Amino acid sequence: MRIINITDLSAPELDIYARMSENQLAHIYEPASGLFIAESPKVIERALDAGYEPVSILLEDRHVEGQCADIIKRCGDIPIYTAPFDVLTKLTGFALTRGMLCAMRRAELPSVESVCEHAARIAVLEEVMNPTNVGAIFRSAAALGMDAVLLTPGCSDPLYRRAARVSMGTVFQIPWTYLPDGWPEPSMGWLRAQGFRTVAMALRDDSVPLNDPRLLAEERLAIVLGTEGDGLAQATIDACDYTVRIPMSHGVDSLNVAAASAVAFYQLGLQ
Repeated sequence: MRIINITDLSAPELDIYARMSENQLAHIYEPASGLFIAESPKVIERALDAGYEPVSILLEDRHVEGQCADIIKRCGDIPIYTAPFDVLTKLTGFALTRGMLCAMRRAELPSVESVCEHAARIAVLEEVMNPTNVGAIFRSAAALGMDAVLLTPGCSDPLYRRAARVSMGTVFQIPWTYLPDGWPEPSMGWLRAQGFRTVAMALRDDSVPLNDPRLLAEERLAIVLGTEGDGLAQATIDACDYTVRIPMSHGVDSLNVAAASAVAFYQLGLQ
């Protein structure tokens, strides 16, 4: 292990943790793949299990021989930067979850074809921009019977630190990729050609109930969820095979997109 005690907060090797945005990290090695920051031992462990390559670690000094010891052993001969909790908080600008960050190399994203090849249930996220919501949706998708997640280009990056942490590392367990073509068309047409029937989660008078037996009978189903606030675009709703509304009470008209995803995945997922 290369344990390096932090004495200079301005050291350039700490830029990736303290002074670079997540977007800058994602493009740091262009045209090669960039970096992302994984936070907390559980998230880092799941990233390692998925084959992601660690570059360096930043952690609270008391965890070197404690809860993080096994993860450090898995990472080989990479720099391990350590400092007390208050120093790390000053460096990063936030309190580290479980006292550990790991810079990791991004992997090449799989093709839509490979992600969907054996999938019977997939989630499609349209312009979901809040990383907390993206992370929560991934966690529900992994837990509640989704086989894959597809994202439009305007969605928040699932590998952003907060998204991956909120997902509890499930972004490394469930296949996902970005839709490379236009949305809703021609991507919607491609899904139909693969045998997927599409379900728009939207507030419309002609919506079918979430427990409609026709939905469960579909061999391949794509559940489409829209951006915070505005929901799905009208063109997307019009292009979908079904429009589905979650029944509400007490005058509530809708749920947060992450909460709605959990309800929909539980009802429509194949357990």
